Amino acid sequence: QVQLVESGGGLVQAGGSLRLSCAASGRTFSGYAMGWFRQAPGKQREFVAAISWNSYVTNYADSVKGRFTISRDNAKNTMYLQMNSLKPEDTAVYYCAARLGPPRANEYNYWGQGTQVTVSS
Repeated sequence: QVQLVESGGGLVQAGGSLRLSCAASGRTFSGYAMGWFRQAPGKQREFVAAISWNSYVTNYADSVKGRFTISRDNAKNTMYLQMNSLKPEDTAVYYCAARLGPPRANEYNYWGQGTQVTVSS
């Protein structure tokens, strides 16, 4: 089992920045690919970004490429999502997730509870 806890969400103006964190506990964090997902009101949950266990591979949704950066620190059992140039359409609950294998956009086994990000125009 892997337990995941997100933090760092909040209210920010359009054009601003936020940094989300995902703290992991339980099984060896470094053995898992990690991902960020988001769900806006009335919409399905969507993939945002993913990172391999060794940080060599990262993937991003087209909607966040060039604005968001995913990273991880295996020594601290923590993953991050640096979000810059935020837009109102980035407003959502952001979830972190973990899976064994490559950093795909789906098929994650463990999920956090989510953190709210609200971007005002």
